Amino acid sequence: MALDLGEARTGVAISDTGSTLARPLEVVPSQQLREYLRGLIQREGVSEVVVGVPKTLGGEIGFQAGKVLAEVESLRVAFPGVNFVERDERLTTRLAVAGTRKKRGRRKGREWVDHLAAARILQEHLDARERGKAFG
Repeated sequence: MALDLGEARTGVAISDTGSTLARPLEVVPSQQLREYLRGLIQREGVSEVVVGVPKTLGGEIGFQAGKVLAEVESLRVAFPGVNFVERDERLTTRLAVAGTRKKRGRRKGREWVDHLAAARILQEHLDARERGKAFG
């Protein structure tokens, strides 16, 4: 599973049972995230959650990334049996927006793409893990 954490809402994505293909799931109001995760983790048997960290273009931890990392630590405490993995998410939301503008127009805005950004984060994580197996 993957999260694209935001102040107002969080995009959620999940993978297939073979952990090869990510799919966008939904956008959840951030104030309801813990309750939502509690149910999803139980229902889907989630053991790992990839969380996008919005580093600067230089790869540094800026203000927003610091806020995300603090939330990840809080989630680790709230869900002790789940492995939370931090993944650099530079440009994932921008790429998700660019991919949907042609299809949906500009009016939908970020609300429509937060879960798509989460799916991109998860797919990049799954692909990197698979590449690691090929060379490992």
